[in-house]
Amino acid sequence: MKTLGKSPSISRYFAFFILNFALAAAIAGCATWRAQPPLRAATAEQLIELLREREAAIRTLKGLFRAQIKAPGIPIAQLVEGAVFYRRPDALRLQGFNRLGGELFEIVLGEDLYRVRLPTTGQVLTGRVTELDRIGQLGRPFQLSVWAVSGAVGIAPVSDREKVLLSEDGDRYRMDVLMPGEPDVVEARRPVRRIWFERRSFQVVQEDRLTPAGEVEATMQLEDFRPVDVSPTGQPPSSLKSVMADPMVKPFKISMRDGQGQGALWLTFHEIVPNPSLKPEELEPIRS
Repeated sequence: MKTLGKSPSISRYFAFFILNFALAAAIAGCATWRAQPPLRAATAEQLIELLREREAAIRTLKGLFRAQIKAPGIPIAQLVEGAVFYRRPDALRLQGFNRLGGELFEIVLGEDLYRVRLPTTGQVLTGRVTELDRIGQLGRPFQLSVWAVSGAVGIAPVSDREKVLLSEDGDRYRMDVLMPGEPDVVEARRPVRRIWFERRSFQVVQEDRLTPAGEVEATMQLEDFRPVDVSPTGQPPSSLKSVMADPMVKPFKISMRDGQGQGALWLTFHEIVPNPSLKPEELEPIRS
């Protein structure tokens, strides 16, 4: 009696299929690995200069975003549609709207002053920018909003008075920006900011702001970097053309978290327009 077994032709077919599948997976894996650019090296001086050039490349900016805001007194993350208008060096306007287009708030900054308008209650609050978090439960979310928008405008550069320490952190560089002090005790100074650069693109992907005691006051994370169009009238100065040869990119997702758990904010941009011509009604100067 013959014993029934697998057909040799079928066995060869499956063996051939498995071999080809494994080969294709290996090739795909190699292609994926090769698609990753290598880690790049940079000095602290080069990264400091990069921050300065990126900030200088933006003279004006406007954008549309959606924000999720969570803070004490808000039981669930509230959704807000928003618009931002910015002009160097410190003029900023933020507007928040509900889903039906009704205005919820307006924040205007300029020359170290702020004005907060709440149409739903008719309140208008003014004061120093450094005191923005002192206007009640909305103060901290408003302050986090302003910080988050700075991630889209451009990370604040390092001043000439500040010293830095640069270290490798996996596929990132970590730059500690230190308090001004005596030049011979740099390592003993406390950092006031920590900035993480991704080492393939040198984009800033995280920034911590620290208290004088060295505790984290707030953390900003930046993701989803995309090229943005620069209008012909908004080209950067000629001295920056070499740096801006590649397309300008901006983070379209930014999150802010208070270091003491006093709030969190998530921004998702629909549109970012660098260097547009702003109309007077889009950004009027704040008056004290």
